Amino acid sequence: MAARIEDYALVGDCRTAALISRDGSVDWLCWPRFDASACFAALLGTPEHGFWRLAPAAKHVETSRRYRDDTLILETRHATREGEVLVTDYMPICDGSHLIRLVEGVHGRVAMRMDLAIRFDYGSAVPWVSRSEWGNLRAISGPQKVLLRTQAHVWGSDQTTVSEFTVRAGESVAFTLSYAASHEDDPAPVEPRKMLFATDSFWRNWSRHCACGTPWDDILRRSLLTLKALIYAPTGGIVAAPTTSLPEQLGGVRNWDYRFCWLRDSTFTLLALMDAGFVEEARAWRDWLLRAVAGNPEQAHILYGIAGERLLPEIELDWLPGYEGSKPVRVGNAAMQQFQLDVYGEVFDALYQARRRGLASDATAWQVGLVLTDFLAKAWREPDEGIWEVRGGRKHFTHSKVMAWVAFDRAIRGYSESPDAPAAPIERWAQIRDRIHREVCEKGFDAELGSFVQYYGSKRLDASLLLIAHMGFLPQDDPRVVGTVAAIGKHLMRDGFVLRYDTEGQKTDGLPGGEGAFIPCSFWYADNLIGLGRREEARELIERLIGVCNDLGLVAEEYDVHAGRLVGNFPQAFTHVALVNTILNFALAQGPAQERSESSRRHRRSCG
Repeated sequence: MAARIEDYALVGDCRTAALISRDGSVDWLCWPRFDASACFAALLGTPEHGFWRLAPAAKHVETSRRYRDDTLILETRHATREGEVLVTDYMPICDGSHLIRLVEGVHGRVAMRMDLAIRFDYGSAVPWVSRSEWGNLRAISGPQKVLLRTQAHVWGSDQTTVSEFTVRAGESVAFTLSYAASHEDDPAPVEPRKMLFATDSFWRNWSRHCACGTPWDDILRRSLLTLKALIYAPTGGIVAAPTTSLPEQLGGVRNWDYRFCWLRDSTFTLLALMDAGFVEEARAWRDWLLRAVAGNPEQAHILYGIAGERLLPEIELDWLPGYEGSKPVRVGNAAMQQFQLDVYGEVFDALYQARRRGLASDATAWQVGLVLTDFLAKAWREPDEGIWEVRGGRKHFTHSKVMAWVAFDRAIRGYSESPDAPAAPIERWAQIRDRIHREVCEKGFDAELGSFVQYYGSKRLDASLLLIAHMGFLPQDDPRVVGTVAAIGKHLMRDGFVLRYDTEGQKTDGLPGGEGAFIPCSFWYADNLIGLGRREEARELIERLIGVCNDLGLVAEEYDVHAGRLVGNFPQAFTHVALVNTILNFALAQGPAQERSESSRRHRRSCG
């Protein structure tokens, strides 16, 4: 059985990432990319589906762990009755792809055991294992190859590679696992300590640019480091999470593949990176965005592969029992076929915010914007699947219409404010924008509830409505916004956490009821408290949300308030983005939410 989600740590090389449990087992690793098939898949099954455990052989072990300051280097200390060892896990940022595990004796002596079960293709393929001419262990299956290099004695046992050794104070033993295509030469060996120094330097040099001065600087830096780790360096695309099918409800069916790039993350990610001081990552993300959406706007998708791939068919892996029995296990994501109106607002807001924060204008971006607005001028009237990617049929979701308004609002401002922008039909866009605004206020607001509603004509609430003020659609102190915040706090709050919407007794999303509290929604609620001047309530909520992060500062998509456990894919980029933005909203005089809201208000005033 896999560990609890919160018991995992993340190490990565900005191309892929591994999850390592508190007891030293690598239970998830997709090589060579985030979206490749896993060679360790015990996270979604059993040890027979692949794992790599390195830990003391003793039964009674005291374990503590931490990241080296401002790095993604994991240090785990194991203390037994006879001594103590330090295990350092890291993935070097280099041309190759390696996972290195370094065992060092601290004091006394500790008997260690290593168990390595490589299973390619998500645990379904047992490789052919042999020794190279240099004594290295080589595992091959089809196009894939993994090499194990170590000075420790290893042997095979029941299709598992085993090593038993003792480490004394001052001694060290290294294990290096390297990936390559099976038809290529074996990857060149690397020197573990040299790679450790280089990896440490890379992360520290990156982290020193981080903004600081907030009440929560440590968790802010850790979230930004996590976001950096989830960026696929060759393209700039950021995956929603490095995992698939970690359930939104333990034992449930809401299990999705998040190893892809969602357009709607663009605005939030850009703001989080740029406002924290990381312009280059924001530029790379902007460039990925432009490449991904290029083409016929009617064929635009809501998510893409990390290199911009458009074909992401969803299939089920029936040989995997799922995390704690949560089936099915899915790879690929059928949501890419959906029409989600809100992503157009996210794209235009992302490009506008990037220019306002100093990123040079891009000629391609201007042209893409003209094509997209022409398509959106017709498409905004249509129902869609909405921000939550419902599978119960399209509706006129209020949040989607708000984001269509955002698209035209940002297009108008971008093309009218920038001297290098091409000619654009600003007056026509303004008419459409104002028409959308009137329609949303008429059809998306329920006077009896005193709140905006999930979709036109419904009585249901939705946490996405918390974004209305921060997108500049209405001022934060507008009675309709205040009423919406109050209604969501009253009806969607569960034990101090905000649900996306009430999944029980509804048919909107086409799935059985039951899921954890979607953590970003709680951060959005905190943003509204900040905007309303209720700072102490906001601080209390922020502290509560930070409290569900694990001991390393990592957090999943959702939180099961009844079980007191993290659920959903892990670590979740969107959650860490929300955490960063809310901390900046609280700490800065003009945080991301206030900045967007105030600039929209100023623009409305200037336009009469």
